Amino acid sequence: MTDLSKLPVTVITGFLGSGKTTLIRHLMQNPGGRRLAVVVNEFGDVGVDGEILKSCAIPDCPAENIVELANGCICCTVADDFIPTIQALMALDPRPDHILIETSGLALPKPLLKAFDWPDIRSKITVDGVIALADAEAVAAGRFAPDTARVQAQREADESIDHETPLSEVFEDQISCADIVLLTKPDLAGPDGVAKAKAVIAAEAPRPLPVIEVAEGVVDPRVILGLEAAAEDDIDARPSHHDGADDHDHDDFESIVVDIPELSDPRDLVVAIERLANEHNILRVKGYAAVAGKPMRLLVQAVGARVRHQFDRPWRADEGRAGRLVVIAEHDDIQPEAIRAALGALQPAQ
Repeated sequence: MTDLSKLPVTVITGFLGSGKTTLIRHLMQNPGGRRLAVVVNEFGDVGVDGEILKSCAIPDCPAENIVELANGCICCTVADDFIPTIQALMALDPRPDHILIETSGLALPKPLLKAFDWPDIRSKITVDGVIALADAEAVAAGRFAPDTARVQAQREADESIDHETPLSEVFEDQISCADIVLLTKPDLAGPDGVAKAKAVIAAEAPRPLPVIEVAEGVVDPRVILGLEAAAEDDIDARPSHHDGADDHDHDDFESIVVDIPELSDPRDLVVAIERLANEHNILRVKGYAAVAGKPMRLLVQAVGARVRHQFDRPWRADEGRAGRLVVIAEHDDIQPEAIRAALGALQPAQ
């Protein structure tokens, strides 16, 4: 049994757009009697996920219990950001019963587990479990390599060369570190896609893992909270592509922030993002837009060419109706001028 004096922490990891924020929002609203706190680690300078969650704050997880860290990977800024944040949450009155950490979609979870070994906190908290979210449709489609057939051919021709792409390594490391895998968006994948995704996960997992289908983040908190995995003491059983490295970085990926004009029609933005995904291999787009004649802010979330948008809240008087998007791609694919030109050319409202 886990030492009951330690505060349990659940690490929620998963690839870009896999549904981490949706899951946390569901847990906030269905905490199973726990008082929750949340740490959100964004990639890029514009925080989106943290603000979404704060808008859903309830008495069991008030806004002051939700902290956003958007100035770098928290496992790279342990002393400056991560440790002080955990200490501040533990000092809240009343103290949280459980902390959820949403990693960046580009994060490797194992270095974060190692951060829990820091002397300032290792006697006070425990990693209750690592939950990996996997987009069923994306996994089934094999999007973790640009051309899976060519990669396989190269590997067969020369097994001494590592032809894995950074995206596949991120996915595999997240699965390898997990205690439970949540297979999200099963409706988009269909039964055949779900079966294929489960087979991929089983092949990548270093040990048998529970895989649970989850739609719209709805899962019983009893299934994923209270695992008592003490993952910080079980690191060797969670292999990583980066084992043995002194440190890690995210130079494989790059993000830019793009200001966009007030729109006449949101469909223009959808078309522009789809074109960017197809022509420039954009991985992720998230942010906000203003639409003429609409008092509500438009929340935009895109994974590749799959774009979702909805009005999430009224514009505040003190923020102005300004649209901003974070665009994330692999380092070799990012083309800031082309991206800014495509989004800046959107038809502004008259």
